[in-house]
Amino acid sequence: MDTVCEIIEGDCLEFIKKTDKMFDLSFVDPPFNQGKDYDNHDDTLDPERYWSWMTEVCSRIYEKTNDGGAIYFMQREKNTQFVLEALSKSNWTFQNLIIWKKKTSAVPGSFRYGKQYQIIAFCTKGERPRVFNKLRINPPLLITEKYKRPNGIFVTDVWDDIRELTSGYFAGDEALRLPTGERAHKQQSPIRLLARIILSSTNPGDFVFDPFAGTGTTLIVAKQLGRNSIGVELSPRNVELIRKRIERLRKSDDISSVREDYIFTENLDKIWPLKGKKQVALDEVLQKHA
Repeated sequence: MDTVCEIIEGDCLEFIKKTDKMFDLSFVDPPFNQGKDYDNHDDTLDPERYWSWMTEVCSRIYEKTNDGGAIYFMQREKNTQFVLEALSKSNWTFQNLIIWKKKTSAVPGSFRYGKQYQIIAFCTKGERPRVFNKLRINPPLLITEKYKRPNGIFVTDVWDDIRELTSGYFAGDEALRLPTGERAHKQQSPIRLLARIILSSTNPGDFVFDPFAGTGTTLIVAKQLGRNSIGVELSPRNVELIRKRIERLRKSDDISSVREDYIFTENLDKIWPLKGKKQVALDEVLQKHA
């Protein structure tokens, strides 16, 4: 059976209300209401109206989520309280507040420290998740660490090993660009971020939903991991970009190399089966990191 990978042009709330699909995982990365220039969206809403909207989105997703399903809600650190309130009002059960620490240096403000992280609230429908895969990674050893790790380390609630797509040269080839060379979307999420979320909270065949699809990273990663996915995007321009991205996989969107990050994960072959491909041998990875 073919994997579903679909992008819908329109309003996410209208779609959620009408769909008969049920989700196992939702990734919510909405406009942050910071006055950014978006197609077909006012990013200068009154705060009360904005958070009422976010609460309704979370509530509607909850209704269309299978028992034990998960939601990951990403936002700016200053909005942590409002994110947690929106999820709580929507009946989600809080599990973790993930800190995604950025790689680039942050410039301090006039009277406060520089901002170098975003928060991702991880919640479930019910007390316990139906799926929670305990991922292991093997980041470079710190200067203070004397011995190599024979089995890597577990992923915790601080993610400091995933580089954001910064501006200019450092954004690399992964950032989608217009014919002018300008970034197609300034808030594009990296494939490594979505790979971690999807691997942690789903199994092959599960259904992933993205109500603010943006550039379609969630769909691209879910498809390669054998998960069904559907995204909703308001901008016609972005929808066209996503469709092209789905139809023709770019080299920079290929997540094959990401698998090596999780080679120490005990059930990796179950949650990320490789069809018709040679699996990376553990001893090869160990030799590379030796």
